[in-house]
Amino acid sequence: MACYPFRNGGGIVLFFVYYTLFRQYPTLPLTGYIRKVFGKYLGWVLGLLYCLFFLYIAARNIRDFGDLLTSSTLPETPLLAINLSFILVMCYVIYLGIEVVGRTAEVFIVILLLFGLGGNFFILVSGDVDFHQIRPFLEHGWKPILTTAFPPIVSFPFGEMFVFMMLLPYLNRPKLIKRVWLSALISSGLILSWTAALNMSVLGLDVMQRSTFPTLATIGKVNLLDFIERLDAIVVFTLLMTVFFKASIFTYGAIIGITDLFKVKNRQQLILPIGFMLVFLSMTIASNFSEHLEEGFTITLKYLHVPFFIVLPLFMLVISIIRNYVKKKTS
Repeated sequence: MACYPFRNGGGIVLFFVYYTLFRQYPTLPLTGYIRKVFGKYLGWVLGLLYCLFFLYIAARNIRDFGDLLTSSTLPETPLLAINLSFILVMCYVIYLGIEVVGRTAEVFIVILLLFGLGGNFFILVSGDVDFHQIRPFLEHGWKPILTTAFPPIVSFPFGEMFVFMMLLPYLNRPKLIKRVWLSALISSGLILSWTAALNMSVLGLDVMQRSTFPTLATIGKVNLLDFIERLDAIVVFTLLMTVFFKASIFTYGAIIGITDLFKVKNRQQLILPIGFMLVFLSMTIASNFSEHLEEGFTITLKYLHVPFFIVLPLFMLVISIIRNYVKKKTS
């Protein structure tokens, strides 16, 4: 729990790294300026790896949602049917354009906030909350907190902001990027910290660590007057919306990158093939949900998130700053 403020601070540091990179190349997507930094051929390969990694993250999120539904609300429904339906709707919205994705998000963010406030209210008045379970604070000192927060936990979820580097050059009002992005980052960090504290105060540390979906287990304990109960749908709907928009953004970022790398004239013709690729990836990424989680913690978080979202962006930033400095000196 105590590592969350440090993770949020690390996320703000990553934001300034990404934003500075964007300011260096404001008209180019990630796949465009990565070729300027690392050269034509190495940059092309790294840009393609980023696109594939974005699709991999989208597939992992779709698998998360599919496993949640099959384990909680739709146990008799095949995972393939859930993932395929989800991806087809996602591809349709992407086909309509990123503006439609943004407008849809504007509508559903209000619904999500209302659901979040309602869920928090019912949990707080249910009598299951015991904030004493959060203590003792700093029981083992600062070392375990810092080693947990940096670098793997910082790279997830805040490192995944790097996908926006594909979208930022196409915004109509780039002057608002810093304010909007930073406010969204801080507010999401506070929400994550509060959610973690609430889960721990209801479930306790041991149960929270063993739970696959701790927020679902937390809200499942709500029972007011034997009338208000079974509020699991709030969490399922929240995850449905958040995964939908997150997977859509990662998929759209990958499509922009592939279009740029392969000089495709019409990016819409890539949507359906990439959609079927996501179906295949989401089904074959792991044989079961336990293996899926193990792969995420032991491989993806340590060996993919850190180099792609921390090491390479820092390296690109240093190189671009040095090049700009040399150009100013020589001119």
